[in-house]
Amino acid sequence: MTRKIFRTNFGTAMLILLVSLALFVSILHSYFDGQVFDELGAEARYIAQGVALSGMDYFDGLRSSNRVTYIAPDGTVLYDSEANPAEMENHASRDEIMSALKNGESTSSRYSETLSQSTLYYAVRLSDSTIVRVASSQSTVLALAASMLPAIAATICLAALLSALLSRRLARRITEPILSLDLDRPEDCDAYEELSPLLGKIRHQNETIREQMAKLKKSQEEFTAITENMSEGFLLIDRQTRLLSCNSSALRLLGAKDARTGESVLALERGESFRKVVDGALAGRHSEALLHIDERCYQLYANSVSSGGEVVGAVIAVLDVTEREERETLRREFTANVTHELKTPLTSISGFAEIMMGGLVPPESIPEFAGDIYGEAQRLIRLVDDILHLSRLDEDAPMPRAEIELRPMCESIAERLAPAAEKAGVKISVSGSSPVVTGVPGVVDEIIFNLCDNAVKYNRPGGSVRLTLSETKGAVRVAVADTGIGIPAADQERVFERFYRVDKSHSKEIGGTGLGLSIVKHGCASQGIALSLESEPGAGTTVTLTWNK
Repeated sequence: MTRKIFRTNFGTAMLILLVSLALFVSILHSYFDGQVFDELGAEARYIAQGVALSGMDYFDGLRSSNRVTYIAPDGTVLYDSEANPAEMENHASRDEIMSALKNGESTSSRYSETLSQSTLYYAVRLSDSTIVRVASSQSTVLALAASMLPAIAATICLAALLSALLSRRLARRITEPILSLDLDRPEDCDAYEELSPLLGKIRHQNETIREQMAKLKKSQEEFTAITENMSEGFLLIDRQTRLLSCNSSALRLLGAKDARTGESVLALERGESFRKVVDGALAGRHSEALLHIDERCYQLYANSVSSGGEVVGAVIAVLDVTEREERETLRREFTANVTHELKTPLTSISGFAEIMMGGLVPPESIPEFAGDIYGEAQRLIRLVDDILHLSRLDEDAPMPRAEIELRPMCESIAERLAPAAEKAGVKISVSGSSPVVTGVPGVVDEIIFNLCDNAVKYNRPGGSVRLTLSETKGAVRVAVADTGIGIPAADQERVFERFYRVDKSHSKEIGGTGLGLSIVKHGCASQGIALSLESEPGAGTTVTLTWNK
């Protein structure tokens, strides 16, 4: 049994050793040639770059352990590190030269039975079709193996004797410490000293990963905090329009309840303008457009995200520009209205002056024409004054505030309007308490004056304008009530717009600029005064100013 086990183990060991030796020789042969060719190729390319930059002068300082040959396209040897080029034969028929001229690079080997050596060649073609060739002579693997045969035989014998005794024990002792390693805490491992550098690298890598994860988590939290507190919408998509990230503002602005990562962003908004912005950004262009949803208007901005010169996604920003668009619309309307309002009196003045200049006006009619011109000029002056006043209110420039006694102010306004009221057959009265508020006296005076002036202008002969002042625990109120023509319900929300008139013909007749109530609205906004209107056609209008304490 002992001999049988010995013969079996010995035969197995010898078989393994012989197979291993055969495989080793085969692998060594392949690897050896491959390594040499890699080294020759690297050197050949390096020399080729030097020659391309410096020409033949590059070879003057060249030092190489391998043989270097520089060959013309026709095969003529221009340089050789070991022989005189003039005495060398033409190399055009060499395999490596022909292949390099065709393919750019080539390798070949030639074996010498006399020397038992193999010469390896690596050739590289330059841009001018010249060839750089590097060669190295090496002993063959079989020759090396033959010279080492006594040592190999001794090793086989020793390995055969020891393999049966030591293999199991050594394998167990070697693998046991490795298998017990804790890679999460490599500093606590009691392993081989040779493994210390590896364990140190693992420990350092673990620390780096933890630090990077902490930084990544912090950056993600900061990014989330920033985007979630933005009033603007933010969307990040990939090249297939799949949603990667978005903030809550984007969902709110687009009217979406929720969004699933990985779904197409076009599921949130299917409008054509949104789709065009997305397509433009994914095509590599900066895109922007206006998006209208219900009564809101949103500005879309989209830019592509590139990596390695290719578009991999896009970032889309959504801004609510409803107020801006409304202001722009109001600006255009205001410009058009101002142009119209200025043009009308200027046209009248120009027409009257042209008639007078042409001598078509009788002398007795000149005062009448002059009066018309004066009236239109005064209308222009009032219009310009009202526009300038509105501009000052829009600028919201700081103005000195003071305590205002409303009763004396209202009585003063009634006295100033008394001539106009008497002419229109309207009676003005002031009643109620005498409250005190804080504000800019000039602005408050103009607010009440414009309301009373409108109440007189749009009243009926024999009508009245009543200013009623009241004060409660929480508020002060001034109500201006008239018995005039009233305002239709459809027009009540627009009477405070600039140049808006309910009855344009009547407004022209009384000479209004159409800016009085707009000045009232802006003045109230600047003073923090609540403004309300109640009116019924034919029954009069009541406008109430409220100061909340």
